[in-house]
Amino acid sequence: MFTILIADDEPMIRKGLQKLIQQSGQPVASLRTAENGADALQQIREERPDFLFTDIRMPKMDGLELCRQVAELELDIHVVVVSGYNDFEYAQKCLSYGVKEYLLKPISKKTVDAVMVKLAIMHAKRQPQTFVSVQRLETWVANAEEAIWSLKHDALQELLNQARSEINGYRMRLHQLSELLGEISELLNRRLNIRDIFSFTKRLELQDVTNEEEAWSRFEASLQLLFQELKQRRKGKLKDPVEEAKHYIEDHLAEEVSLEEVAERIGLNASYFSQLFKQATKETFVQYRTRRRIEKAKKLLAQPHYRITDISGEVGYADHPHFTKTFKKYTGVLPSEYRSQLGIE
Repeated sequence: MFTILIADDEPMIRKGLQKLIQQSGQPVASLRTAENGADALQQIREERPDFLFTDIRMPKMDGLELCRQVAELELDIHVVVVSGYNDFEYAQKCLSYGVKEYLLKPISKKTVDAVMVKLAIMHAKRQPQTFVSVQRLETWVANAEEAIWSLKHDALQELLNQARSEINGYRMRLHQLSELLGEISELLNRRLNIRDIFSFTKRLELQDVTNEEEAWSRFEASLQLLFQELKQRRKGKLKDPVEEAKHYIEDHLAEEVSLEEVAERIGLNASYFSQLFKQATKETFVQYRTRRRIEKAKKLLAQPHYRITDISGEVGYADHPHFTKTFKKYTGVLPSEYRSQLGIE
């Protein structure tokens, strides 16, 4: 099953090519589209496709620059350049970036079918290394253990960057990457527990990740959490960062507290904290905060002496109309209607 990305700034071209690829008879697992090269590059970094179809002339980042950057990433993507006759010479410059197939506009079903067959054959001949040797795995785990146990944050971050760069070169599917990162996490916890000083029990959950970026973010967040947990244990101040964040949010529901502010308070990088919080609560920071605000508002609405306009301020909404709109979105009724349902006039 192939994963494909189409980059073209013309909606009709994107939709037409998308339809022709789907009708090509080749097995397609996913087919995404991008409006320009910059959008395409971002999507490639989040989840690497098998095949990339790109137009030459696009705003923000043209096809030539996209091909150049894809080549620099060394992601082993089969690239097909889509160009008009006037752009053909320009498109040939992509040869130096590993492009081997072209589609000339206007695109026909016959040419798309032929290109898809060629791509399928090239894909089948490719023999990527999709496994990591036991020795390499043990080296990563040992280095990570040393960095965490010695509380060397810079060394841990450097190791994460190196491991990510190296593993990306193995051309793994998402499930293979998830299994590998899960295995590294499990081995690391085991090695830290062998020291028999502190117990580390939290498991890395990757079953529900939807792309490579999310898998890496969760993995990195788990290592950062191990680092912070060990640091806090040695200070005799072990706290669950998510629970600590929840308490802080609860105490400041009337204020516009940001994710960055909470992350700084508990001593975690904002991006790591964001992933950790979502993993633990199954909600984003904003979703959790909004839900808790609405739940508090419902409790206050049950008390007749509170005016609805005062309640909106109590739960962090200076703009009363915004509060009523959000309340209805979450409960299906306006605050006044909710209060009426309770028999309070």
